[in-house]
This record gives sequence, structure tokens and C-alpha cells, in this order.
Amino acid sequence: MTDNTQARKFLKMSASPHTNSPVNTRIIMLDVVIALLPILVWSIYVFGLRPLWITLISVASSVVFEYLYRKILKKSNTVGDFSAVVTGMLLAYSLPSTVPLWMPVLGSFFAIVIVKQLYGGIGKNILNPALAARVFLFISFSKELSTYAEPHASDVVAGATPLAFLQKGTLPETALFDTFLGNMPGCIGEISVTLILLGGIYLIARKVITWHIPVSFIATVALLTLVFPANGAPNVQFMLYELCSGGLMLGAVFMATDYTTSPVTKTGRLIYGVGCGLITVFIRYFGYPEGVSFAILIMNLFTLALDKITAPVKFGGGNKVGEQK
Repeated sequence: MTDNTQARKFLKMSASPHTNSPVNTRIIMLDVVIALLPILVWSIYVFGLRPLWITLISVASSVVFEYLYRKILKKSNTVGDFSAVVTGMLLAYSLPSTVPLWMPVLGSFFAIVIVKQLYGGIGKNILNPALAARVFLFISFSKELSTYAEPHASDVVAGATPLAFLQKGTLPETALFDTFLGNMPGCIGEISVTLILLGGIYLIARKVITWHIPVSFIATVALLTLVFPANGAPNVQFMLYELCSGGLMLGAVFMATDYTTSPVTKTGRLIYGVGCGLITVFIRYFGYPEGVSFAILIMNLFTLALDKITAPVKFGGGNKVGEQK
């Protein structure tokens, strides 16, 4: 083989940008799975084995629905990228451990087929599939999704989450440390703030996500609930309960940072996070006690506009990328 032939073997003509990275969707999704697993282990410790069955059923259903959909339509198989696994885990984490076992199957179908695949598959959906499925299940079966098990209870005993107290302007009966550690009623993946934050630190260290959305989201909620608490008087303890209760941390770290449905620019991500925080507090104060899911889905709809508004300026010119003089 001549030198010219050898050179042509490794040279490829393509449009810019010219990058070469070992990171792919599968590696990114596996990192997310790794960050999520400790949360599941803790939930099993608190609620028993039921969170494990719900998660396994949700993941298996998501994978099967994605495989069958693409098989029937004769599209390439994307199960190997692990995006369906992550969707299944996040859906399960947003459900109470008391839901019937058929519910994650229905939710997985909605997430994978309706929200993800009908829009073209990974990278083309406009809403976060797991959150959209969660809201769909809540609207359809509000009673089941509003019943939470007490920690370490041998029988299913309905318990009120701290958010139910906070909406009334009173502090919860649960100790603040327990809400941070994860010893309280709640959904499978939202109770342990400690493990969620550790998972977020891992993902930032691995450069899977950036700090912009989680920090701006959480900081906005912290500021609003400190200055304008539901009980009328500025209260640090009230603010900390708001941060540690419900799906705020899980949503800020794992849901709002979804690649497809969040902005790509740093400025856009900051605006996006602030918007999520504002809507979350508004819904918590004036509507349903938990507003994270709705807030993120609403901001998903503004992602394209945020990317366009905050697009960088072309080098050497005064127009933003894509604009014509």
C-alpha cells in the first residue's frame, strides 16, 4: 500500500465542525444509569422491594416498546443506546412505590411511543418523555399518584409528603434532616436529596451535564421561597423544606438537563433554569403542591426559542448565527 493510499484511508471529507470524540449516546446514558442506581438502592431500603419491581417493569417495558415500534416500522434498532433504559428509570423514579404494577407499563408506552418515537426518536422529541408520561398518569390516575407509603412500614400506609404541609404555610412533621437524607413519604427517586446531589456531581464531573440548569433552577426556588414563603414571614427552614421536598432535586439534576429538551447555550440554560424555578414556585403556591413536572414541560416548549435568542455571534460579524444581513 502506497503512502497516498494509506493517507486516503484515514481522511474523510465532511462539513465542519471536525471533531473526534470517544463519547457517544451509549456512554452518556450509562453514566446517567450509574448516577441513578444509588437512589434506587436507598428507595429499596426505605420502601422495601416494591421500588425494584416498579423500576424493572418500567425499564423492561420501555426497552420492549422501543424495540417493537422500530421493528414494526422497519427502522434501525436504537435499544443499544440505553436511552430507553434511562427513560424507564426516570419514569419509575417519579412514581410512588404504591402504584399498581401495570401503571409503569402504561406510562412507558406513552413515554416511548407517543412522546419519543412518534416525533422521530431520540433527539427529536420536544418534551421530556419520562415527565410527559408522569403527568399523563397523574391526570389519568391522580388518586394512585397521590398516595405515598410511609418509610419502613410493613403495610402500605398512606402518608402525607412535606409539600402538603408547606402549601398550607406550616412546617412538616418530618425532621429537616430526614428530608435531606431521604426518610420520608414520597416518590421512589425523589426522597434522597443527598444521593441525587451526589449523582449530579458525578454527572458534572463526567461532563454529561453542566451546572447551569440545576444551579439556576434550585437557586430560583430557594430565593423565592425564602423571600416569599407561604406562611408570610421569611423563614430559612421553610425554604430548606421546599428544596428538599418533592421532585425538585430529581427534576433539576436529571430531568431538566435532558439534552434534547433543554437549551444548548449557557445563557439559554440559565434562563431555562430560572423559568423552571419560577413556574415551580407559582404552581406550588397557587395550585398543585408539586409543580416541578409541569414547570419543566412548560419550559421544554421554549427551548428552541431560547437557543435562537441566545445563539452566539458569528466570528467577525455582528449578526447571530443563522441570521442574514
